[in-house]
Amino acid sequence: MPFGLCVLSLPSYAQGPGAQTTQIPASGPKTPTDSSPIAAAQQNLYGASGQNGAQVTQDSFKGGIVEGKATGTVVDLSLDEAVQRGLRQNLGIILQSSAQRNANGQRLEQLQALLPTVNGTASLQVQQVNLAAYGLKFPGLNPIIGPFQVVDFRAYLTQNLVNVSALQNYIASKHNFESAKLTAADARDLVVLTVGNAYLLCIADSSRIDAVNAELATSKVSLDQAVAAHDAGTSPKLDVLRAQVDYQNEQQSLISAKNQFEKDKLALARAIGLPLDQVFRLTDTSPYAAFDQLDPQVAFEQALRVRKDLQASAEQVKAASAEKTSAWAYQLPVVSFSGDFGDLGTTPGHSHSSYTATGQISAPILQIAKTKGQEEVASAQYEQARAKLSDQVQQVNADVRDSLLDIQAAARLVEATHSNVELANEALNEAQQRFRAGVSDTLPVSQAQSQTEQANNQYISALYQHNIAKLSLARALGVTQTNYKDYLGGK
Repeated sequence: MPFGLCVLSLPSYAQGPGAQTTQIPASGPKTPTDSSPIAAAQQNLYGASGQNGAQVTQDSFKGGIVEGKATGTVVDLSLDEAVQRGLRQNLGIILQSSAQRNANGQRLEQLQALLPTVNGTASLQVQQVNLAAYGLKFPGLNPIIGPFQVVDFRAYLTQNLVNVSALQNYIASKHNFESAKLTAADARDLVVLTVGNAYLLCIADSSRIDAVNAELATSKVSLDQAVAAHDAGTSPKLDVLRAQVDYQNEQQSLISAKNQFEKDKLALARAIGLPLDQVFRLTDTSPYAAFDQLDPQVAFEQALRVRKDLQASAEQVKAASAEKTSAWAYQLPVVSFSGDFGDLGTTPGHSHSSYTATGQISAPILQIAKTKGQEEVASAQYEQARAKLSDQVQQVNADVRDSLLDIQAAARLVEATHSNVELANEALNEAQQRFRAGVSDTLPVSQAQSQTEQANNQYISALYQHNIAKLSLARALGVTQTNYKDYLGGK
């Protein structure tokens, strides 16, 4: 059912349950502390990041590489534009792409152990030998031989014909590379999650500013009434002072709300690589929209099929299995071939071809401790990878169910807090009328104004929680990048 806020404290984008906003923690009066629902929602935002690249952390997604320069004009920025910029310029994406290239380089290095290696040399050697220095003396023969020269053009070939350990190392590197590619794909979901949250926070700040402006206007009306009543001799000075305190408190709240808005815009600009001195305007709102409830088990099964971080972890298990086999195969014989072919002579015009060919079988004979140790290390790593994957599957299950519960709870909060806003506005209007009629002083008005502000804060928080819960569900299902508009816009 659609909701509407009374004009007195209506956030600009929250014209109905559709308005999504975030209560930004501010330093001014009557603002939520770090234990507020919004702060908790932000802390749980990255519940299961699925990061496989150790060098890429959650904080990496808060930064970005600046693209372009400030235009000197106000730029309109939609949610979709912010997301697309983030997918290009976010630091987490760039670092994960580098990690993917690094894994590919390691794969190619392991592949070389299975491929022929050919090296070429060209040499010119000039030599003079003193046979006497070697104890060789022949009657009638000059012990000094030379100088003479040898020209040699030669190619050398080496090839492992049978090397099970090297083959398994290559297979492991292939799985590691696939894992890196999947992790890079998963990083795109995390970018959308980060940018989407930053955008929603800015929307909430804007709503908070509109709400405080409305509250400030109401406080000004109450102050003017108190001053007029005092001048008429029907109200004591205390009523004027109390109204002045309420009005100045709202002014402080407005300063804090505007400051937080600008700070969160900077955080959004950083995440998408926008110059920090670029002035921009948010063009999208995220209205409240009821969410069609999903079956938790069906949603979990969908996540198992789609989540890239789970697929990346599965590749890590395969890589660890190959490394375990490689450690065992290290004790097996290695069959290799080496040879060279070249042209040898005193000059290039006085030379002849020459070659050597060698087949070799080598096997470790006595290195029991080393082989056993390698097997133990590889086996432990394999068991760790399997255990992490199993736990990650359960974490995804928990994330899906947590998000669904959060959506249900937030939807009920939106209804309850919206009702509270209407009741608080009605109470404030009643208190103002009683004061104008001389039935009461400004204390009930002041109390009603505080209750109205608190109700607005709670409503903004509930709207934010509902939208961020839907965004978190999209992340839990692994469809943040492709379906974030559907989730933020309602289903």
